[in-house]
Amino acid sequence: MVKNQKTARWLSGQKLAVMKFFTNSQMTYRVNTAGTLVLNVHALRTPYQAVLSETLTVDPYIKVEELFSVNGENRLIRLELPEPSSFSLSYQATVDNTYVAKGPAELFETPVAKMEPEILPFLYPSRYCQSDKLVRLANNLFGGISQPYDKVRAIVDWIYANVEYRSGFTNSETSAYDTVTEQAGVCRDFAHLGIAICRALTIPARYFTAYAYLLQPQDFHACFEAYIGGEWVLFDATKLVPINGLIKIATGRDAADSAIANIFGDIVFESMQVSCNLGDVDFVPVYQR
Repeated sequence: MVKNQKTARWLSGQKLAVMKFFTNSQMTYRVNTAGTLVLNVHALRTPYQAVLSETLTVDPYIKVEELFSVNGENRLIRLELPEPSSFSLSYQATVDNTYVAKGPAELFETPVAKMEPEILPFLYPSRYCQSDKLVRLANNLFGGISQPYDKVRAIVDWIYANVEYRSGFTNSETSAYDTVTEQAGVCRDFAHLGIAICRALTIPARYFTAYAYLLQPQDFHACFEAYIGGEWVLFDATKLVPINGLIKIATGRDAADSAIANIFGDIVFESMQVSCNLGDVDFVPVYQR
């Protein structure tokens, strides 16, 4: 992690900008019968993201168990709820986030034969990303673009131009194939469609949930990462927030792997507040164009 928080500089050919953010999420639930709640709200620790401090408060007190993901791409907590009740949960974190800008020439294509085994699952169709149904569309629209970074940028631009962002238009069952048909959705749907088209073009892609600076109204945000040049590169087809203002929470094959909450039992979500604020005064937003 680069510790210079006020400047952007070049290191090994890469432009690095480190900024500090304050994230906050508050949720309330009503428990009607005994059950279990698994939440995924913690900022992830990565080579490009350092969690400087964090606090988790549950009121009234409930024992919280932290679960460690096998692949390290989410930080889950589990709450066992033995009887009917109501409770609130609050999570705050101070995070150093490093944005890395690389030129397209550095982001070469990785042949499937050279990919590490842990990358391969992000080539396969998944519940919300039926890439096998979109191969013809993907190749007709983007098959003629040779450079992989340019190809994914073209996918992002096409989704942005052809899918209307409409809050409340879709639901938890909406898939990438549905989004192509309906041509409307929210950030989750934009991300699923980007992932599915990338996989249809043999570019590994994965779902990405985040706290998002400058998102209005404030909420959790979804976008996607594509595996190019031997690393994961972040893309946001909604273009609603600066790409260097995203604080990673989790990644997975799609939203099924990276849900903010998984509920087991008669537990009712009642309210939520989310915020992501800047801790530096000289932030220069970088939007994908």
